[in-house]
Amino acid sequence: MSERAATFELLRLGTPRARIVLLAVVLASTLTQLAGTIVNVALPSIGEDLDASLEQLQWVSNSFTLALAAFLLIGGSLGDRFGRRRVLLIGVVLFTFASAACAAAPTVEFLIAARALQGLAAALIAPGSLAILEAVFIASDREPAVGSWSGLGAVAAAVGPVVGGLLVQSGDAGWRVTFLLNVPLAVVVVFSARWIPETADPESSGLPDLWGSALVVTSLTALMVALTSGISGGWTAGVGSLGAVGLAFLFAFFWVDRRAAHPLVPPALFESRQFVAANVVTFIIYAAMGGALFLLPLQLQMVAGFSPALSGSALLPVTVLMLLFSARAGRLSQRIGPWLPMTFGPMVAGLGLVAMTRIGPGSSFVVDLVPAVTLFGAGLTLTVAPLTATALASAPERSVGVAAAVNSDVARLAGLFAVAVLPGLVGIDAAAFSDPGAFDQGFDRAVLACGIVCALGGAVSLLSIEPAWSEESSPRAVEAAVDAGKRPHTPDIIPTRPARHRVR
Repeated sequence: MSERAATFELLRLGTPRARIVLLAVVLASTLTQLAGTIVNVALPSIGEDLDASLEQLQWVSNSFTLALAAFLLIGGSLGDRFGRRRVLLIGVVLFTFASAACAAAPTVEFLIAARALQGLAAALIAPGSLAILEAVFIASDREPAVGSWSGLGAVAAAVGPVVGGLLVQSGDAGWRVTFLLNVPLAVVVVFSARWIPETADPESSGLPDLWGSALVVTSLTALMVALTSGISGGWTAGVGSLGAVGLAFLFAFFWVDRRAAHPLVPPALFESRQFVAANVVTFIIYAAMGGALFLLPLQLQMVAGFSPALSGSALLPVTVLMLLFSARAGRLSQRIGPWLPMTFGPMVAGLGLVAMTRIGPGSSFVVDLVPAVTLFGAGLTLTVAPLTATALASAPERSVGVAAAVNSDVARLAGLFAVAVLPGLVGIDAAAFSDPGAFDQGFDRAVLACGIVCALGGAVSLLSIEPAWSEESSPRAVEAAVDAGKRPHTPDIIPTRPARHRVR
């Protein structure tokens, strides 16, 4: 593959071009976040308008997440090979088309299919957004950039459901307009992308492992269908066989990928203990969060009697905390290492989830909801930037796109798994879906379990995450420190010469 090689000087936060790049990346990531969060507020209205069952509503959520998780590795690999900016833009255009299809859905089955197309497009966007931050900013600004990305992205992800809630209660089909909120954001991303330097892995060529890609998609689809069907409808022989096929295809993927000329996931990634540990913690925390936040809007509207708009406002305290403190949490982690934030953050977030057991019939937004969500948001703010930065910094720079895809994939799979299995495990079935009292009891069990699991993520961090950044946990920071003649853990590491990347 012939390329016109060029170099560019790494960007510094605060410069005009860096602000535009950060805006474009945040808005691109926001598209995928809105698709995952705003639909939860609209689920009761979608169910009523399209006459959908609880299992179908699970698939309205899960079809997006499943497609996103199944194709994330491919998206990250394509970005590393053919250019992260190029692949991101293709994803944005496809995502806009899929959003319009969701808005026009005549049946719940059509909506599920359109949501799956949204997920495929999001898989092209999500890994590229993080990989671009790692590739174009100086070493000392990467973690603060990730923190800003987390905070600003959280603003859009939380404000979106508020606006969506207002649109939902504006009319019988107001939920359809919520899917069109992505269109103006996509236009801004496309316009701003010209300022993003094009980066790619100079040693990657050709197509990713197509056999491995097919095995991943088939495996995850079979496993999620089996889990959802087994928990809700019983573990029949057919469901068990489907699950066995999914597991067999998953093991086949790892076998094929290790032997592929261009593997989707380079085996060297998993030689880093910190990379493996960060992804284990990611799965635990995002499973707890995904399960609780899927059920929360249903609890607020069906049991507590909140309006869609008020329900959409439930996560505003999380927004405010992440906006104000995510970048600071990133800088704090850069100074003291990721261990303490990743240990105590999930524990605090877990307490917030447990406190959500207070939400029920006649609950007060201020007295019962806000304190629980604020505690949850404080823990999440401490956790997200150090967790993401640890996962990315533990990977070789040439594989940062795939590393971002793996970490995003783990997070999505965790939420997908929780949404598929949690309702059935806590007794929320089709009967409970139409009985507010039974749903309330199931919700209490669900958030209690999610709180315990989230705190467990902090315990795993305590035992597995390095107390400070090390050569293993942050190889690029070490390289930059050597270049600058400074100690590896100095927070203001700045390379003395521009880093080189392949640029188009």
